Amino acid sequence: MKITILDAATLGADVDFSPFSSWKMEKYDSTAPEQIAARLECSHVAVVNKLKMNEQTLKGAKNLKLICVCATGFDNIDLDYCKSQKIAVCNVPGYSTDSVAQLTFTMALSLMGRLLEYREYVHSGAYSKGSVANRLEPVWHELKGKVWGVVGGGNIGRKVARIAREFGCRVLVCRRKEEEEFEEADLDTLCQKADILSLHLPLTEETFHIINKQRIDQMKKGTILINVARGAVADEQALADAFLEGRLGGLGIDVYSEEPLPMEHPYQKLLDSPRVILTPHTAWGSLEARNRCLLEVAKNIEAFFEGDTHNRII
Repeated sequence: MKITILDAATLGADVDFSPFSSWKMEKYDSTAPEQIAARLECSHVAVVNKLKMNEQTLKGAKNLKLICVCATGFDNIDLDYCKSQKIAVCNVPGYSTDSVAQLTFTMALSLMGRLLEYREYVHSGAYSKGSVANRLEPVWHELKGKVWGVVGGGNIGRKVARIAREFGCRVLVCRRKEEEEFEEADLDTLCQKADILSLHLPLTEETFHIINKQRIDQMKKGTILINVARGAVADEQALADAFLEGRLGGLGIDVYSEEPLPMEHPYQKLLDSPRVILTPHTAWGSLEARNRCLLEVAKNIEAFFEGDTHNRII
C-alpha cells in the first residue's frame, strides 16, 4: 500500500510523521494542482491539507482508494466526484479544538484590553518620556458581564462558550441542533446583542456570507468580531467597510476566502490598525494539535483497510 502526502509543508517542518512509518510513503512539501493526478497515479491513499481534490485534479489517479484530509473541514474535497469514483474520504474531527479556542481568546483578550496600543506606547518610548506612572487611554474593558455570541455549536464553538462563561460572559449560542447547555438564540439576535461574536462553523452553501452587510448593520457599535472558521462565511468587504466606518470595535481574523491573503483584499486597508489582528490561518496549528491530527490520520488509514468507517465522511 502506498501513501502520498501532497502538501506536507502546510503541516509544519516540526511535525511527527512516524505514525506512517509502517507504510510506503511518498512526501511532497507542496504540489501544484496540475501535478496532483500524476503524483497519485500509483497511490492508494492521498493525505492532503489545503489542496482541492476534484475531477480536474484527480483524473488519472486510478488506484486511489482513500483521501485523508488533515483537517476537520472538508470543503476542498468534491464529495460527489469522490463518491462516483468510489474514493472514500476521512477527516479529523476534534483535533484542533483547544488550539483554535486558545487563539480565539488570545484575539479577544488582546482586542478587549487594547493590548497592541498599550504595547506600542511603551515600545515607542512614549511611556519612558512621560511623567505619569500609568496610562488608561484608550479605555479597555473586562470580559465579565459582556455578551459573547458563538456561531456554531460544534467542538470548537462549545469549548469557546465554556471558556467565555468562566470569564463571566453571558453566552448566547446559535447552532443547528437544539442547545441544552447554553442560552440559545438565532443569528440575528446574536448580531444585535453580542459584544463579542466568534464564528466557528463550516463553509457550506448555506453558510456562505452568513455574516452579511444586513447582519453587520444590526451589530452594536463597538462589537468585536472574530472569525476562525472559514473566510467566506463572512462578507469580507462588508466587514472591512464597517470597521473603517467606525461601527465595529475590533476584528480578529485567521481565515480568508482566498489564501494566502491577496494584496488587493479589502482587509489590506486595515493593516495599520491596532484594533485589527490578522493571522495566517494558524489557529488550528499548535504543535500539539498538528501531531494529534497526523496520529488520527494514521488511525483513519488503518481503520479503512480493516473495513472500519472511522471518521469516514463518505
